Amino acid sequence: MIKVGITGGIGSGKSTVCKVFGILGIPVFEADLIAKQLMNTPGIQEQLIRMFGTAVYQPDHSLNRKYLAGVVFNNPSLLAQLNGIIHPAVQNVFEEWYQKQQSAYVLLEAAILFESGFYRMMDKTIVVATSMEERIQRVMERDQITEEQVRERIKNQWSDEQRIGMADFVINNNNDELIIPQIIEIDKKLRAHG
Repeated sequence: MIKVGITGGIGSGKSTVCKVFGILGIPVFEADLIAKQLMNTPGIQEQLIRMFGTAVYQPDHSLNRKYLAGVVFNNPSLLAQLNGIIHPAVQNVFEEWYQKQQSAYVLLEAAILFESGFYRMMDKTIVVATSMEERIQRVMERDQITEEQVRERIKNQWSDEQRIGMADFVINNNNDELIIPQIIEIDKKLRAHG
């Protein structure tokens, strides 16, 4: 059973693509969701409080995302320390999950698949690519934010060109191309390898 990482920039539609793979019977591990859940577990809470102080959690003990983002946003050293806590924990959960799956292949969906180094654990990688204009429009509508706010988020991610340069497969998710035939073609190739 092969491990396939799938990524794409904010607003690229990778979640939609993963839903289609799910309909085809492929198990999908959402790394970003697991990371968020892990940040509210006692062991990781203790480490984050030691690193960032008690303000990193709200009075109800939920993660203060805004505070944490503000602290690490322009501090690569602190971001690396944060990732050093979260990424190994996510990898452990993924490995446990992977052992329980029965399929030709599994997908690991991660926004920062390449940046985090997760791609090294994968046998193959897929990038969902979308034009900048469409990504901006989708995120503005989805998150009810301004174009500037979307561009600020995009600025902190790799470009599609960088991701595509490292990908085994690319799904073009622009409104002028159908994604389902592209997904079915990739699924066939992955099942042949699995």
